[in-house]
Amino acid sequence: MSALTVSHDPEQGWDDLVRFWEEMEWPEGSKVEIIEGIVTVSPAPASRHNVIAERIQRRLYSVIPEDLGIFQTQAIAVPSRLGMLIPDLLVAPVQECAETDSHLPAALAELVVEVTSKSNARHDRVSKPAAYATAGIPLYLLVDRWAPGGPTVTLYGEPKGDVYRVLSAVKSGDPIKLPEPFGLTLDTGEFPTE
Repeated sequence: MSALTVSHDPEQGWDDLVRFWEEMEWPEGSKVEIIEGIVTVSPAPASRHNVIAERIQRRLYSVIPEDLGIFQTQAIAVPSRLGMLIPDLLVAPVQECAETDSHLPAALAELVVEVTSKSNARHDRVSKPAAYATAGIPLYLLVDRWAPGGPTVTLYGEPKGDVYRVLSAVKSGDPIKLPEPFGLTLDTGEFPTE
């Protein structure tokens, strides 16, 4: 099943768009995001997708401080890019997450992780990194299962405007190092392959 976009009034302001996102009854189990001002409804990810996120999450727990948490369904807002995004993994302060009902300012994130799905890989490669960089999120890890030359893992950092610098890029199966405050080498050989 592919992602679905939902029509809304293009003149709709950010607050109206967020209210629509919050109040609409969406299909159970779906992932609903606002990407570049367009409400996008995606089906639940496949099992392999979830296993990759779980492997990364498990490794991150060994290195993050107590005041940070790892969240799988936490929405983050980037109003300047008309974005309400739900990364596959988000590392952010626990206290701020505990105090919100629906979403956090994206600038609070320390790391976001996206694992591509075949139907919406473009969003993870283009739209989301532009939004994450604009918000100043220090690190973006992209596990691209559907990369044109075969699966890859890319770590982006040093955001400037809406662009990241590639800090490291490896073929899936090779290790990739996350810098401080994580100081962690991920063994991407743990990730299931197609």
